[in-house]
Amino acid sequence: MNLAVTQTLDVPCVASAGRIAQIAQDCLIDEVRTWPKPGLVSHIDAGSHTDMTVAHFEVSARAISPYFSDLYRAGYDGADLLVLRKTGVTAEAAMLHATGGINTHRGAIWALGLLSAALGWRDACKAELSCCDIVRQVWGAEILATAQTPFSHGGIVRRLYGAGGARIEAGMGFPFITSVGLPALQQGRQLCPDDEEAARVQCCMALIAKLEDTNILYRGGREGLSFARAGAAMFLRCGGVGNPAWRANAQALHRDFVSRRLSPGGAADGLAISLFLERTEKIRSH
Repeated sequence: MNLAVTQTLDVPCVASAGRIAQIAQDCLIDEVRTWPKPGLVSHIDAGSHTDMTVAHFEVSARAISPYFSDLYRAGYDGADLLVLRKTGVTAEAAMLHATGGINTHRGAIWALGLLSAALGWRDACKAELSCCDIVRQVWGAEILATAQTPFSHGGIVRRLYGAGGARIEAGMGFPFITSVGLPALQQGRQLCPDDEEAARVQCCMALIAKLEDTNILYRGGREGLSFARAGAAMFLRCGGVGNPAWRANAQALHRDFVSRRLSPGGAADGLAISLFLERTEKIRSH
């Protein structure tokens, strides 16, 4: 579908771009400050990781935040995927500089960057599409046609297991986020009112149970992925965060993931993306 940007006399609103960047940063901070998330870094512990802590994630979130503003403005100007990628690469360099070479948010830069650009595109066009639909219709074909870097974790997993990963999810308009992540956030609030951390845990668990997480595949292969999915699904079948013992149940699963060195990084990114979509849509509705 050809969706050309129709420019108006409007100038990209610096305040809007800055607000999007702040929301992205807040979502990344809220993701890492959620516990227990099986195997993942949080403000409580480092999960299955020995090379990174919550401090790395927080300094990274602050370092990359300005680039989401840049990507919003690029989307407003109708930038093609090459321009968005160049900004993303610059954001990755800022991340690595801030963390001393540790990859904390590469997947989040990719996903939240595309969605920030889609928000700018939508504001320029005065479109009624969701930003997920904009990513799919404006840049999706080119995203899907892009070859996977062969020696990246995603490329290795793609070669060994045929898993699609973040590239396929983005090119298709983030179907797992819209069908699993966002509904799980809402369900978590219904099950455990007035506890936003519980809603975030519910979202993360739901994504682990369904997502073909390339981070888990890289660390644990098909066996690890099956274990992770089954554990998260059992947590949900036992009532999720609606179970009075949900924290104990989640902590037990967290310990099991750590013992196997499993880290569902795709689900962590999915949680941040779900929060971002929810919060940016609230801005639009007001």
